[in-house]
Amino acid sequence: MAVSSVSTAQAAADPIGEEAFITGGDMPSHPDGWYSHGPVQGLPEVPVFCFEDELPAEDSWHTSFWTEMDTSGLQVVVETGDAAEAAALVGALNEAAADCAADWLRENPGSTAAWDDYGTVEGADGGHIYGVHVAPPESGTGVSLFGIGQDGTRVTLIDWRQMGNLEHAPVGEFTTTLTTALGKLGA
Repeated sequence: MAVSSVSTAQAAADPIGEEAFITGGDMPSHPDGWYSHGPVQGLPEVPVFCFEDELPAEDSWHTSFWTEMDTSGLQVVVETGDAAEAAALVGALNEAAADCAADWLRENPGSTAAWDDYGTVEGADGGHIYGVHVAPPESGTGVSLFGIGQDGTRVTLIDWRQMGNLEHAPVGEFTTTLTTALGKLGA
């Protein structure tokens, strides 16, 4: 019995291996290259922009990415109870991404924001890409790409961000990033 309990505890603590995550080489290319840390159990200490209320802390793992300059990224993988729960989480994440710019503007009067829906990505149970640009008054601008996808009971969110606007977003390369993530998600 004691051996069984230890095995169950270890399985609950780490059911998602690093093979289910993308690497820095899978992110859109950057002249400085990418550094990464993870996967780490739980969500990052800083809430994930646009998804603060949707991502569950339990059964989540994340990997952080960064460059020497102004570009960073994140992948969160959530293990849900079943495919229906995963689909519901994907729906909530898609809604949050689509509402992000408008929600941010309501919380930051005098700012500007924009968003774009870059459409679906094939692979696993499917994925979707959104772009969000925010600009506080008299401050720098930031652009994010969000990739959301599902494979069975697993859901992933990929966040790429840097200074700039939607015109600076590498949508084509990010589409490859999400496609690769969907291929690894079931590992």
